[in-house]
Amino acid sequence: MIPYAKHHIDEEDIQAVVDILKSGWLTQGPAIDVFEKSIAEYVGAKYAVAVTSGTAALHIATLAAGLAAGDTLVTSPITFVASANAALYAGANVVFADIDKQTINISPIALKKVLEANPDTRVVIPVHFAGLPCDMSAIKSIADGAKAHIIEDAAHALGATYTNGKRVGSCSHSLMTIFSFHPVKAIASGEGGMITTNNENIYRKLLRLRGHGINKLNDPFQLSDMAMTNGIQNPWYYEMQEIGFNYRITDIQCGLALSQFKKIDRFISRRKNLVKVYKEHFSGMKNCSPAQVEGQELSGHHIFVLRIDFDAIGLNRGELIRALKSKGIGSQVHYIPVPAHPYYQKLGFKPEQYPNAWQYYQEALSIPLYYDLTDDEQNYVISVLKEFLA
Repeated sequence: MIPYAKHHIDEEDIQAVVDILKSGWLTQGPAIDVFEKSIAEYVGAKYAVAVTSGTAALHIATLAAGLAAGDTLVTSPITFVASANAALYAGANVVFADIDKQTINISPIALKKVLEANPDTRVVIPVHFAGLPCDMSAIKSIADGAKAHIIEDAAHALGATYTNGKRVGSCSHSLMTIFSFHPVKAIASGEGGMITTNNENIYRKLLRLRGHGINKLNDPFQLSDMAMTNGIQNPWYYEMQEIGFNYRITDIQCGLALSQFKKIDRFISRRKNLVKVYKEHFSGMKNCSPAQVEGQELSGHHIFVLRIDFDAIGLNRGELIRALKSKGIGSQVHYIPVPAHPYYQKLGFKPEQYPNAWQYYQEALSIPLYYDLTDDEQNYVISVLKEFLA
């Protein structure tokens, strides 16, 4: 079976995990700090905070930005549900801005209208869909005008670059950026996430939120009479200063992620070459086309999506997915629009309110893209798809 996505693990990765197991540290050890510093340096940010997942990263990033009950968060309807759920975790409201047809990213034009209609917006989460960076210059200008913070959802976009040449995650257009290290992402830690920022106060807040709300670094104590004896700090003492969470990643995960990270350029280069071949074969076809047609040289190439006219090929999407599976080829749909899920429909959302996203969803199919996909396997995928799409 050729899956739609798959992680790559080699002997170097296995040895890296073994080394951690032998080191005496399983969690809260030095590998976490090394991984954070490596990612921060790579993307060009001052600070990075590793957490248990991309969802955890979104959760505490929104809290660190001050999102609370009565506030509004705006994001794209074409994303995994975590991007929107982060608002609900904070007791806030979520609103969606439709996508741009060409990029499948949040539309700056739609965002401007949504922000004008929702003056209580505190946070905007643009999603770099499939690894393609959003138009961050335009989004930042619009968000600044609305006095809203930007948290970039770059779960797909490690290794991607903006048009200004800086890497996604540098936070040159945002307060924070989040990444995911789920197995199908650019690098894998099993589960894991990261938040980057250039703001020291936000960094300190994230550290506390990650670890139960307990004071970190040199945060001052609030109860000095309990913290000190005869002017000397009590060695056992710490303070829970706010409500936080147990979102601490392990050294085992970070050991694997660090080993994977050494291969990031090779991973992305291979994905880029695979995408180039796909585009050569599927661009200009009668019944299908690549979903993203602009800015591909900037992308992290997390997934490759085709837009297919299912009526024209005489197969509905379920039939095509099953037919591909019978030929040993996996496929997937990214994503069911968040407003289409039952929970969000109960909140009053209707997917038809976002026509570009809804139309995209009717046509979308993700086909295999991962580092270990061989040329022969890709050619087989292409030939089988062309047979069905003709």
